[in-house]
Amino acid sequence: MLSLARLLPILAVFALAACAETQFASSVYKSATKDSQSQGAYKVGKPYLIDGQEYYPQENFNYVETGIASWYGPGFHGKQTANGERFDSGELTAAHRTLQMPSLVRVTNLENGRAVVCRVNDRGPYSRGRILDVSSKAADLLGMKGRGTAKVRVEVLPAESRRMAEDAKAGKSTRGYEVALNGNRQPANPSQPVTLYPDNMAVSVQTASADDTMGAARISSVEKVQLEPYRQVPVQGHIANDGRFMPNPVVTHQPVTASNVYIQAGAFADQANAQRLSQSLSSYGTPKVVPVNVGGQSFYRVRIGPFSSVDQADATLGRMLAQGTPKAVIVVE
Repeated sequence: MLSLARLLPILAVFALAACAETQFASSVYKSATKDSQSQGAYKVGKPYLIDGQEYYPQENFNYVETGIASWYGPGFHGKQTANGERFDSGELTAAHRTLQMPSLVRVTNLENGRAVVCRVNDRGPYSRGRILDVSSKAADLLGMKGRGTAKVRVEVLPAESRRMAEDAKAGKSTRGYEVALNGNRQPANPSQPVTLYPDNMAVSVQTASADDTMGAARISSVEKVQLEPYRQVPVQGHIANDGRFMPNPVVTHQPVTASNVYIQAGAFADQANAQRLSQSLSSYGTPKVVPVNVGGQSFYRVRIGPFSSVDQADATLGRMLAQGTPKAVIVVE
């Protein structure tokens, strides 16, 4: 039997070891650290024009898109984002051209299956070949930092985004929502990395019911037990501002499906218009007219590709935009 004085530090170690068990959460932690100078507001915004391209922000809780993502951070850390926060390259955030801010999106790297949840709090990217900019930390977790870009699928989390939007509209800080969805309970301080090595022994506490059902349960026995091997794996994490150990965000893995990069030059309801555009693009490759059904209506997409690399698609897109195909964009199938 262990004394209470000796039990408390052991329980503390056991609590830390339990951090290794954090699973992908479905609920949101709503009391992120507040910083009145960096608390973002809910924002959709008016249409705007960048480099001749018009963008129309809108509230969209059913958004799903595949395309090319890039990352940003150097030169932006500490600057104000589009919804009023200060950008922190160590947080899991993202920039999108039209989604409401803040919103939560699951970003899946289609090249390695890694997926993380990011909070959209900024506008961008404005390269026509990109659909999302993620923070430096998110790029690390997605395994795209070295290459700079990745083929991704971006999906809004509808229920979580609606709850977060309501809190933002009520004037509450929403920083840290994304951390709960990635396996942590609240933001950690990224400047203090720590590796936790759990003990191979833990404490088993047996309790007895209190005589008074409103009272606390009584401890009947305390003994040491051997931890299962999977609980003994070292855990990477941080020391939070309040001194607690917090594990790093959990990266989930999704099935990786074959994905190809194309340039879509336009989409038409009239097949003849699509054929005319297709015939004018032969100098860029082999254009194809692809019929699709969207919401019960037939459209005809004009595409070139697939391309063997994002760089090759970027170069071709640049030539097409410069030579008079203004609606061309890079897409991933």
